Amino acid sequence: MRRVLTTLMILLVVLVAGLSALVIMVNPNDFRSYMVRQVEARSGYQLQLDGPLRWHVWPQLSILSGRVTLTAPGAAQPIVKADNMRLDVGLLPLLSHQLQVKQVMLKGAIIQLTPQSRAIAQKDAPVAPKENTLPQVAEDRGWSWDIARLQVADSVLVFQHQDDEQVTVRDISLQMDQDAFHQATLNFSGRVNRDQRDLSLSLTAKVDASDYPHNLSAAISSLNWQLQGGDVPPQGINGQGSLAAQWQGDRQRVVLNDLQLTANDSAFSGKGSVVLAGKPQWALDLQFDNLNLDNLLTVKDNPATNTSSAQQGQKLQPRLPRPVIAGNPVIPEYTALRDFSAQLVLTAKKIQWRGMQFADVQGQLTNEGGLLSITTLEGKMGAGDISLPGTLDVRTDRPLARFKPRLNNVEIGTILTAFDYPIALTGQLSLAGDFSGGRIDADDFRRNWQGTAHVDIADSRMEGLNFQQLIQQAVARSSDVEVQQNYDNATRLDSFSTELTLEDGMMTMTDIQGASPLLSLAGEGEMDLVKEQCDTRFTVRVLEGWKGEGKLVEYLKNTAIPLTVYGDWQSLNYSLQVDQILRKHLQDEAKRRLNAWADRNKDTQNGKDVKKLLDKL
Repeated sequence: MRRVLTTLMILLVVLVAGLSALVIMVNPNDFRSYMVRQVEARSGYQLQLDGPLRWHVWPQLSILSGRVTLTAPGAAQPIVKADNMRLDVGLLPLLSHQLQVKQVMLKGAIIQLTPQSRAIAQKDAPVAPKENTLPQVAEDRGWSWDIARLQVADSVLVFQHQDDEQVTVRDISLQMDQDAFHQATLNFSGRVNRDQRDLSLSLTAKVDASDYPHNLSAAISSLNWQLQGGDVPPQGINGQGSLAAQWQGDRQRVVLNDLQLTANDSAFSGKGSVVLAGKPQWALDLQFDNLNLDNLLTVKDNPATNTSSAQQGQKLQPRLPRPVIAGNPVIPEYTALRDFSAQLVLTAKKIQWRGMQFADVQGQLTNEGGLLSITTLEGKMGAGDISLPGTLDVRTDRPLARFKPRLNNVEIGTILTAFDYPIALTGQLSLAGDFSGGRIDADDFRRNWQGTAHVDIADSRMEGLNFQQLIQQAVARSSDVEVQQNYDNATRLDSFSTELTLEDGMMTMTDIQGASPLLSLAGEGEMDLVKEQCDTRFTVRVLEGWKGEGKLVEYLKNTAIPLTVYGDWQSLNYSLQVDQILRKHLQDEAKRRLNAWADRNKDTQNGKDVKKLLDKL
């Protein structure tokens, strides 16, 4: 045992002595100019090392440097700045004064992928032909990373495409291992904080850089992300995914394939591409198994509904407003559409939005520099179907949205509940309309949109007022006519139709027609969508529910009785003119009988006097 320990101690002393001798004999600063020349020869980039280089022997033989900058040819700013750099080197090559770098580690680096850090070719530099079929040699490939391992920690990435706003990725952790054929394994994590939102991102990928910068492909097998803060829902948004990406340098194009992503309980797959030359040109084809927008978007509450709910003592959940960044100019909505063009093909098995369930949704959308055209956006909603084609034009300072909705056999109660309209109405809605406004927003539609529509509602039921009951009870109170008891506090109609006009929150209904076995009605009216008030005027004929037969009952069945419904939606008032109708009926009946008596006594003076009196009435 003593001999083993003695042997180990001798080996340790020899190793320490060898490393000490190496450190004494080999000065790391001798490699400074060599590294600078090699970087420039291989890539054209300018490497600058500030401060002396020094050895670090444990746990890995390394060369440490001070501040480091790497600048592309002709660039105004360096692409990489780091507080310090560590080069893990091979031991044996150093004995012959050769530098073999196993790993480069940067800490506290700032990586700038901006127009200012981009390489600028010299004016007199030769340009290779685009259709070059000759095999490439290593010198033709441009910049390539020949280091086996790269590690970046506690660093920042600044990305900017042309004049777009900068995106900063913080707390970067990067580990990349590469073989001699430029096949690499990449592990990355970082965090983006912008507009009070925080996005955390991590991924694992296999990268093929053998043909870089002409082509670069990556198979991202594990992608995890989480978004919180700002106007994101309180529970945040998180998901996982995988995809295959390819960068085509000659075409400035990114191609995405085998896209599989989740976001909370939503999941989709698809493919896409984007050309980054000039204005980005997107092409996306996405398929959703499930898209739950209620779990991804924060719905803005209706102020009118909030007020009434607060008055009733209901506790409202506060909504976070969209963050406002101090010092930033106010940017008009939707102007980002001007900065790119896009084509989107969308299919979804299920979509949930504002509690409404849609199925078999299909969409085709195109954007051309600020003109968004929704050629197709249709799907099933319950037993009915819905189509919502339209356009959004933001090429001028005032956005203009125009939609032509088509609804067929859709439950109207679901729509009223989804958009916070406190109207207790159900039925199968069919609608054909044409509406326009400035913002695609439920509250803005309430206040500032305009348009017209034809509306049909089948099997409708309006809770709170029973027109048949109101009229028959009023008749029973004012006459000896008996009616059947009806305790249903709702008006039912088999069919209802109207022509609708919307103008800045005021909805006007004309040519109202409704019918059922119990009654028929006609009318017109106005509804204030902002104040949630109405003023509607009907003429109603009650066809059933009368007891017995007689001239008065028959008269009531064939007489349209005026009925006015007005006031707040949640506390409606009504006005009936039954007394006038009954009075007129009595007057007509008395006149008819007097006419008959006068006709029978036309040869008498009394008969002639009555006839003259009736003629004056």
